[in-house]
Amino acid sequence: MRNLVISSLVFGVSKKTNKSNHFRLKMMCCALCFGVGFLSAQEEETGDKYVPFSIGAHIKNMHIWHGSVVHPGAVIAADLEYNSRNNKFTMGLWGGSSFSTIDVFNPYTGEHASAYYKEVAVYAKYRFSEIFFIEAISHNNYTGVEERGDKLHFWSYDKTQGYNFVDVGFGYHITPNTLVYLATIVGGGSGDYELHDNGVLKNSWTHYFEVSSKVWNNQNSSLSLFAGGAWSFITDQTFYTDGVGNIINIGATFSNDISIKSYKLPVNVTVMWNPEQEKTVLQLDITLF
Repeated sequence: MRNLVISSLVFGVSKKTNKSNHFRLKMMCCALCFGVGFLSAQEEETGDKYVPFSIGAHIKNMHIWHGSVVHPGAVIAADLEYNSRNNKFTMGLWGGSSFSTIDVFNPYTGEHASAYYKEVAVYAKYRFSEIFFIEAISHNNYTGVEERGDKLHFWSYDKTQGYNFVDVGFGYHITPNTLVYLATIVGGGSGDYELHDNGVLKNSWTHYFEVSSKVWNNQNSSLSLFAGGAWSFITDQTFYTDGVGNIINIGATFSNDISIKSYKLPVNVTVMWNPEQEKTVLQLDITLF
């Protein structure tokens, strides 16, 4: 999930990154196989309370991610998720599409074309305890790929294609209401690299660190604050910033359950400020089910 303006400026497919592609695919496969291995080790449970699969759907006025506006218009998102019996392992698919388009440039025709936001992400998560977890996410944002004249290779992780990348994250609850989270983009995916004068692409391995905390809550509502930044130890730019590092994601989320007769509709409103881009947005996220 990345800023669409940046993604739409990346063209071409490099054949030199096949090894990197295989590396990233192996990482995702290992993560999935690692988790699936836990299925056979689950304890038997009496009754029919355990439901391994679940689905969900959200509608949002825009889609934001780590301080970036991925799509500025209305989006509908769905997820299909598996959870192990002991709730330690989660594996799922998340997909989003938009009601509105953005303009992308096709260098072959010299014209702009309209493209809908389209993304399907694959993720896996393992909880070592109630306070510590690790996760891997393959973000596959293929918005405008064909409209800008490229051939769609959904599982390609060629770093110059500009729509696929994998990040690995660690989360730790320092208190029940406060989470610290560190994610690292693996191996230059989706433009996470620095172009040198000699044509060499040096991977940035961008790190994103965020602290979030629930500071107030009652029976149906809560307020959380968050702050996040990105940096690279390797290059002078990152996936999220124009420089070696910066604070990029400051804001608050108010959550409220709206009662409609016997049905409760969860609604989140997030105000996000990116100091580097001097951008402030308000995201409305409604959980349909």
